[in-house]
Amino acid sequence: MNFSYWTWCWVLLVPGILYASWVDGKERRVPNWLNALILVVGMLVQVIHPEGAGWQEALLGALTGFGVLIIPWLIYGMGAGDVKLMAAIGAWFGVKMTLWSFVVGAAFGGVIGVIMILLARKTRHALANMTTIMVKFSNPSLWFSNFGGAKSFGDTSQLLPYGIPLTMGAILILGGVTFNWWSFS
Repeated sequence: MNFSYWTWCWVLLVPGILYASWVDGKERRVPNWLNALILVVGMLVQVIHPEGAGWQEALLGALTGFGVLIIPWLIYGMGAGDVKLMAAIGAWFGVKMTLWSFVVGAAFGGVIGVIMILLARKTRHALANMTTIMVKFSNPSLWFSNFGGAKSFGDTSQLLPYGIPLTMGAILILGGVTFNWWSFS
């Protein structure tokens, strides 16, 4: 089979990240074995496929995916599985596509978060929680504490399984490249 690099992304990456999203939605975690598998296969395809960008771009993409979410994890704003999932996507996408995938995924996450708040009728709780988060950011000694972390709000918030919007962003960006809506070269 003489598939293009992007076809391999559709055949291997997309089912992997869809499964990661499903598990994240169900269990509020993305398994390490799954993130590792997506990352390693992405690096291999980048190296082996003639259209792949090579191991350096795969590594830089993985580091970019890790880098854009490590601070939110360090301040208890999200789970480590989401950080590793973005790194795994980065191995497939390289630096530019990973950055755009993150931006689009974050936009989807914002919209989904607002919808979740409205459907749960927790607008007042969300505003109070945002005030707590603002206090956290105004005091550097609290930045890397659990104070104002996603899990610290208990029943006053709903945790967004962030693998879902990250997957949505990745699929949209992949679709754009596949169908020549835009180019990242």
